[in-house]
Amino acid sequence: MPQVPTTILLVEDDDGDALLVEDLLEEAGLDGRLARARTIAEALPALAAGPACVLLDLGLPDAMGLDALERVRDAAPDTAVLVLTGLDDTQRAIDAVAAGAQDYLVKGRVGPDELARAISYAVERKRVEASHRELRAAKLMADENARLQRGLLPRPLVFDPELEVVSGYRPGQRRALLGGDFYDVVQVADGTVHAMVGDVCGHGPDEAALGVCLRIAWRTLVLGGREPDDLFATLQELLVHERHTDDLFATACMVSVAPDRRSATLRLAGHPPPLLLSGDGVASLPGGGSRPPLGVLPSMLWPSVEVALGADPWRLLLYTDGLIEGRVGDGTERLGAHRLAEIVRDAASAVAEDGLLEHLIGTAEALNG
Repeated sequence: MPQVPTTILLVEDDDGDALLVEDLLEEAGLDGRLARARTIAEALPALAAGPACVLLDLGLPDAMGLDALERVRDAAPDTAVLVLTGLDDTQRAIDAVAAGAQDYLVKGRVGPDELARAISYAVERKRVEASHRELRAAKLMADENARLQRGLLPRPLVFDPELEVVSGYRPGQRRALLGGDFYDVVQVADGTVHAMVGDVCGHGPDEAALGVCLRIAWRTLVLGGREPDDLFATLQELLVHERHTDDLFATACMVSVAPDRRSATLRLAGHPPPLLLSGDGVASLPGGGSRPPLGVLPSMLWPSVEVALGADPWRLLLYTDGLIEGRVGDGTERLGAHRLAEIVRDAASAVAEDGLLEHLIGTAEALNG
């Protein structure tokens, strides 16, 4: 015999009919508890407790016909409801099923085995429906996250064959698909390559959406020829208008590599400076003192700093603070930019170039436990 849920709620005002139902369930050998209510009002607390199945009479003192079914469904939409009534009416049965009942059973015409099967099938159908709803909701969320992710993880606009852009993205929250980090790389007509990485405080979809907004705005401004010195001020104005809370801010780092690839201009807004990997080793670019993040103080200016990259082959590592703010072990010590530079220095010669980013992220996660 099929297994049935722990609790079956019988909503029946007639004591004789209730006793017959109890006998049928006992004869069917069903385990579990049978709870009873005589009215819809009396059933509401039991419905709130979450029974897996309700046997409902449609002729109750405080509800008649489909009104009783609708009230039970409103109170417990995820619970399987079977109508158990003395009215043998085909149209009423069709209407009840259309209104959400899993089955329509007529008193005196249903035996113990039939009742047990009807209950088990109804409960299982409800479980399947709930699973399908959850899967649909998960798919919709995944599709939405994928759209946001495509906005956060762009295709770099770089036409210099000597330059390679490699990216790695890992949300700060476990099981999250997105965070508030964003980046972009754009080469303009004179050969200058502008690279930007930013971080909207927080890790939810709202922060991710704002990150998409800022990234697209930055790319549009760069391609539109806006002066690099004006970009952060414009992004701050956009952030202030688009954020959903006044305390939301974003850090940003922008590097503009000169056409000869031997120097760059660095701009920081509350963001850690990039690491330069070259023949001289690994070192943080001198940022000249980072100014506040975007969205913190009005009418801010973010000055630029000229830095030398050198004539030898080099690599720039732009990153967000999530890579360095993780704790090291069980203590309170953070990884920090200095230790990150040491990890990069050790890995630069031991790890293939195309695997360096994943190595850094994996090492940071391992140290953070």
